[in-house]
Amino acid sequence: MIKAKASSETDRVRKNTSPDALKKIDRQIEENIRHYSGQPVSVITSRIEELEREWSIERWLQTNASALAFTGTFLGLAVNKKWFTVPLLVTGFLFQHAVQGWCPPLSVLRRMGVRTRGEIDREKFALKALRGDFKDLGAPAIEHSHQIERILAAAKA
Repeated sequence: MIKAKASSETDRVRKNTSPDALKKIDRQIEENIRHYSGQPVSVITSRIEELEREWSIERWLQTNASALAFTGTFLGLAVNKKWFTVPLLVTGFLFQHAVQGWCPPLSVLRRMGVRTRGEIDREKFALKALRGDFKDLGAPAIEHSHQIERILAAAKA
């Protein structure tokens, strides 16, 4: 079996995520795969398209940081110079995340279920396997229930 190496971004974020949040995210991925395993190809395809549009933790952090920094800068120029502390703090958090893989908003977003790109891709590729995208790779035909278990095991790797 070919095992895909998770990106260092995903590893750093997962390492800095609470065990409870990780369990919740991983359990949701498994539940989604099991749910879609009994669905028609068109439904699986729709879910894959949703996953391709899902925002990763990195995108959430970047968007929120830039919005807060812009707002703080604008308010600092227009209202009171004290507002300049907002972009200072936000860019500090963003730098901390870039270097360490952790910043204060990360914990909140992870508890809300925001996933890394690697976690989103695990579900996406498991669904592609269920849809049959990889059937021409020479793998032997196996019973559907065993196929789901193998896909779930591969998605955990």
